[in-house]
Amino acid sequence: MDDCSVFVGLDYHQDSVQVCVLADDGRVLGNRRCVNDAVAVAAYVGERGRVRGVAMESCEGTADFAEALIADTGWSVHLAHPGYVSRMRQNPDKTDYSDARLLADLERVGYIPRVWLAPQAIRELRRLVRHRQQLVNERRNTKLRIGALLREHRRRCDVSRWTRAWQEWLRNTELPEESRWIMDRHLARMQQLNIEVKEVEQRLKIVTRDDAMVHRLVELVGVGEVTAWALRAEVGRFDRFRSGKQLARFCGLTPRNASSGARQADAGLIHACNGALRAVLIEAAHRLKRYDPRYTAMAARLRRRGKPGSVIAAAVANRWMRWLYHEMKTSQAA
Repeated sequence: MDDCSVFVGLDYHQDSVQVCVLADDGRVLGNRRCVNDAVAVAAYVGERGRVRGVAMESCEGTADFAEALIADTGWSVHLAHPGYVSRMRQNPDKTDYSDARLLADLERVGYIPRVWLAPQAIRELRRLVRHRQQLVNERRNTKLRIGALLREHRRRCDVSRWTRAWQEWLRNTELPEESRWIMDRHLARMQQLNIEVKEVEQRLKIVTRDDAMVHRLVELVGVGEVTAWALRAEVGRFDRFRSGKQLARFCGLTPRNASSGARQADAGLIHACNGALRAVLIEAAHRLKRYDPRYTAMAARLRRRGKPGSVIAAAVANRWMRWLYHEMKTSQAA
């Protein structure tokens, strides 16, 4: 084996991995397709030098593959943000060969836009949290279909929606035969989804019963189990961020800058974020406005300045996340 230092770029696919090996001076020492197996990739790279860094785009399956590669070789493996890597690509053509070459070169010069490689336990928790969110979204869509069907037949009830009395009225209200059949299917699916959501929440309680971060989060004003689960799953560790501002931006709670020349303006919240996490935090902000005196006063000041409710909620969530960063980082360090 050559003793020179090399940098590796991996373009990951379900059945194969394109492997590019670069020397310190940028020379291509090898660029070929290997089977999707950490041992095979390690054997190919190991023949060409001493590995100083490995880069691969973050996508489905790469986290497990990176962990297997680290366990087999002890290499420093970095996941790269696919959006940033795409913007760095100079060539309009896209091939596995060029993608692996680009990743290896970015690793060589230290320009890899890194993505946190979450531990297996956090990745599993994410799957549970996102599965719950998918069920909740399906339940919401079913409710919308029920409402649309009632509007089509001009059926109205003075009782508040989704109360027991309203649901009893819904089961007994007269509808044409086929619409009644569809409504019964919607109601049955609603009942099933309610059961499945409760089962997932019970599973989440079991998984996080010994999680110190979740216990610490639910002790805070305005934070319930759903918010705590989402933060633990999506943020993972608060001390992996450099500042509260960076964490708030990760959560999609900071405004986009739309300034040009003498014009200074914001253009709403940033788009690049986890939408489900942001929604959970906005909901938490609405609770904070009611129950936490600090944010009640902040919301009142913004309201006097004429800010709409949506802007106030986003501002409260932004400020709270910056505060939470310092609170949780201190507790993690302890």
